[in-house]
Amino acid sequence: MITLLQATEAVATETAKMGLWELFNKGGWLMWVLLLLGGFTIFIFVERFLAIRKASMLDMHFMNRIRDYIYDGKIDSAVNLCKKTDTPIARMVEKGIERLGRPMNDVQTAIENVANLEVSKLENGLPFLATIAGGAPMIGFLGTVMGMVQTFMDMSAAGGTVDMALLSGGMYIAMVTTVGGLIVGIPAYFGYNYLVARIEKVVFRMEANSIAFMDILNQPVQK
Repeated sequence: MITLLQATEAVATETAKMGLWELFNKGGWLMWVLLLLGGFTIFIFVERFLAIRKASMLDMHFMNRIRDYIYDGKIDSAVNLCKKTDTPIARMVEKGIERLGRPMNDVQTAIENVANLEVSKLENGLPFLATIAGGAPMIGFLGTVMGMVQTFMDMSAAGGTVDMALLSGGMYIAMVTTVGGLIVGIPAYFGYNYLVARIEKVVFRMEANSIAFMDILNQPVQK
């Protein structure tokens, strides 16, 4: 009689001889769910990476030019510069310039409101990526449980006669879905944390430039 451990070892040996597509099919319908989640992971990561990289790009002389325009009274030129610079920092500064003449608290509040909106845009899609990071391994574990249940049901139905062909279906589901869930979940986890770290750097730069802009407004004009 073949024991469960022996069956597992036999399946592992046969698996090593199979191609990726054959292994994928052995995992059952849950592998298609994991494949879909893997596609979403790649799309979200690439799309957010490009968006965050674009948000991080800023001319080093941007704030100096804004300061010169404000000191020279060229408010329209400062606004046009912000419009041409498609970054969260530029949009924050633009909103602050539009509030010139009002109390400083109103200017700062307007800048903070824009900053919150910009950060929210940068974080778009990240909750879904975090869900995939946690959910994909759970789906793989579900496949493991389903495969083991099927294996024991097959063993019970066969009575005392159990062969390799009878056990292979459930064992493949158990092994392949676990691997598939980890293959999707691990990159999603690291990708999520990487993007969060990049956003934190952008937020820091936004805060630094917000302070610099308020300093420009509070400093006396140098002639």
